[in-house]
This record gives sequence, structure tokens and C-alpha cells, in this order.
Amino acid sequence: MNSPRWIWQQPDWPHFRWQAERLAPLLRECAQAQGRLLGMAGATASSLGAEDELDVLLQNIVTSSAIEGEQLNVGSVRSSLARRLGLEADQDGRVSPRSEGLAELMLDATQHAEQPLDEARLLRWHGLLFSEQSASPRIRVGVLRGDEPMQVVSGRIDRPTVHFEAPPRDGLERQLGEFLAWFASSRQDAGLDPLLRAGIAHLWFVTLHPFDDGNGRLTRALTDLALAQAENQAIRFHAMSASILEDRAGYYRALESCQKADLDISAWLDWFLRTLLASLRQALERIDRVLAKSRYWQRHRQHALGTEQLKVLNRLLDGGERGFENGISAAQYQSVAKVSKATATRHLGDLLEKGYLQRLPGGGRSTRYRIAGEEMS
Repeated sequence: MNSPRWIWQQPDWPHFRWQAERLAPLLRECAQAQGRLLGMAGATASSLGAEDELDVLLQNIVTSSAIEGEQLNVGSVRSSLARRLGLEADQDGRVSPRSEGLAELMLDATQHAEQPLDEARLLRWHGLLFSEQSASPRIRVGVLRGDEPMQVVSGRIDRPTVHFEAPPRDGLERQLGEFLAWFASSRQDAGLDPLLRAGIAHLWFVTLHPFDDGNGRLTRALTDLALAQAENQAIRFHAMSASILEDRAGYYRALESCQKADLDISAWLDWFLRTLLASLRQALERIDRVLAKSRYWQRHRQHALGTEQLKVLNRLLDGGERGFENGISAAQYQSVAKVSKATATRHLGDLLEKGYLQRLPGGGRSTRYRIAGEEMS
């Protein structure tokens, strides 16, 4: 008798097992980061507004599609999210059936974690993922996949390499039902860590591959749902899909390796927890910046500033790729604020005198400025 080629062909499928001692240190780190994140978010509720939530949701949607090689219209998705969160939409962000569906799917997964996940809800998610205008004729929208083999292949047509094969269509309803029953009952399993539950759900659902297309994106939406349940928090402060995208090749390697192994999924859970930890740490850094920004404006509330000065200071305080980590020059100030060279020089001098900025070493045209005080770090 030939040995099983795929994980779902194992005799004990889907009774997964893992090495608890191996995963325990990672689980502790994730739990500590998660607790710190939720604590900081609760303490800074006044500083973290709907705009911050929108940014995280937008990042999750855009990066989940980018993992599959799809580039979304960011302005359109942002506007769809903004409308649902009661925020003003971008003027240049026209909504589309595609962006409306993606926004509704993400908010349903993250803000309605208490609602049961059943087949009807999954079929609805699939319909939101593929609006009539965006779906290919070959995709059955809102129904389970057809009878054709579900494979991921590469290489020559006559000698393809099969990276993954899903269970056959016959019996898919039963297998999906087993998964959904486990997803419901496992929330009450005191012996199963909620973060491990999210990793198991991710692997199990993507292995079933129940739809013609969109399985990866629905898997990540389902993972967001499981994490929202684990955190008991509707507002999202970290974007798991963004961290997956940063190691996209590692993501596919981890999944493919697990599909061709036995039911010990320790390696997959190790990858999942490390990626989740990276997501949590990025969120902590972001909240640290929000707190620093709040302290900065509290300390400098006595001065009235112009609109252009406020715009540049906020860019510097936000940090990151758009925050001029090495300081800002007069020419960059001129570009960002859209003012003349003379006005840029005058504005910078005023900010320097009032203690908002400090001059970095150097002189002449190379002179650069950065935020003064503790927010420099």
C-alpha cells in the first residue's frame, strides 16, 4: 500500500498534533505582546481613533490581496471602509462593487466575531470577495467548487510539479461541516490556546480549499475572525496579512511542506506564531508612535502654528518610510508643504525657535531638522 502523499490522506486526518514544549516559548511571547497591545490600546483610546482602525483594516485587505499577486485600488477600498466607519472618504477614492465587497467582508470578520461561522456565512463571504463585475466566468461565486481536481502546479505542461492538491469534491460538504463544527466547539476548549486555534484553523481551511478561487483570502479573513475571538476585541490594532506578505515565500514554503507531511503540524504553528508575533510587535511600535505624538502636542499646545507647519510636523512624528527618518531639509519642507523656498526657510526657523525642531549637524543646503525632545528616538 502506498504511503499517503497529502496530509488529508493520513488515516487520522484531521486529528492534528503538535509539540507543546517546542511552541511554549513562542506562545508566551505572543501572549505577552498581545496583552501589552490590548492594554496600551485601552489606555490610549482617546489617541487611537477610527482613522487608526481604518489604517489597520485597509492594510489587511490590501496585503491579503497582494499575497495572491493582486493590486487593489487603495483609494477605493479606503473610501469603502471610511463610509462604514463613519469617516470622511477620500475625494479621489471612488468606491466600486469590488471595494465595497472587500470592506464588508473584512468588517464582518473582525467586528462580528460572536456570530456563528456556518456554511451560509462562508458562501456570503465568497460572494463579497467576487462581485459580479470582478469575477471570472470560470469562478462559481457563492458556491463550493466543482468536480475538477483542485491543484496548485508549476513547470512544464507535460511534466508539471504539483505543489498542493485539495481533497476531492466528493465528501467536501462533510469535511467542511466537520471543520465548522470544530471551529464552533473549540472556542470553549480550555485546553487549546486561542492563538494555536487560529493557526490550526488557517491550515485546516486552506487544506480543504472549498472554493474555485479566493481560498487564500478567505483563509486569512477566517484567521482574522479567530484572532478577534481570541482577543475579544472588535477593533483591530495589528495586520496579520501584512506580516505574511513580508515573508510570502516562507508562507508558501511552510504551507507546502506541511501538506506533504504527517499530522504533526508543529513546524507550521511555529511559523504562524512567529509571524503573528512580528505583527503584534509592529502594532506596538505604531502605538508607541501615537503616544509619543500625543505627548508632543500636549507639551507644545501653547503655540499657534500654520497649516503647512502642522502637516510637516505630523509627517515627521508619524515616522516610517514617509516620515523623513534622517530629518527634513528646507527643500523637502518646501515640497511637502507646497510653499516657496523663502517661506519654507521662515517656517523652519520659526519651528526651531519655538522648540518644535532641532537642527542636526551640518550646514548650508545640507542642513536637516528633526523633532526635538524624546520623540527623536
